[in-house]
Amino acid sequence: MADATATHDGTRTYWETRHAEHDELTSGGHIGLDRPGNELFYAQRLGTLLSLVGDLSSPAAPLFVLDAGCGKGYFARALARCGHRVDAFDASRTAVDHARAEGGGPRYAVAALDEWRAPWPYDIVVCVDVLFHVLDDEEWAAGLRNLASLVRVAGRLIVTDEDTAHRTPRGAYIVHRPLTAYRAELEPLGLRHTLSEPYGFRENRVGFHVFTRTR
Repeated sequence: MADATATHDGTRTYWETRHAEHDELTSGGHIGLDRPGNELFYAQRLGTLLSLVGDLSSPAAPLFVLDAGCGKGYFARALARCGHRVDAFDASRTAVDHARAEGGGPRYAVAALDEWRAPWPYDIVVCVDVLFHVLDDEEWAAGLRNLASLVRVAGRLIVTDEDTAHRTPRGAYIVHRPLTAYRAELEPLGLRHTLSEPYGFRENRVGFHVFTRTR
């Protein structure tokens, strides 16, 4: 437990520092890209994400969307501009303070993936490029299960990761897990894997995985 706690605290410190020292794109984007590269990276992910969320929202019946691990709010603001009612949270207070200052419609909070609670279920829960930064397997599973609990029947959970053959650490702050690991956690909770969509951006091997609640 002490090792897991140290890992958790070290990761939080890393992200607080990264959000404090980098701009709104680099801090939550690809740290190896320059700003134009990150503009492209964000735009491509956003286009795919919006196609996965769909266009069923309307002023009279907006989709209720949760952006889990929202960083400085890029995707949350875009989803709100598209007419969705958006809640968003991140474990980094620095990131959330920046997102609140930007405004744009979402409601923001500071929380970890396994801490967020809501009085209503969501039509869509999105978690973009967050789960593979959770290094401890128990913390990862707890966060994933909590996100699953927030999805209404027939709603969707959209997460991102590589579909590796097995658990694959990369560097100090990344652990990729295979789709089979996600399915093992989510299928007993009533969420069925319905789609995978790779980013297709340069050498990046991450993609979106869509799970739909069936019960």
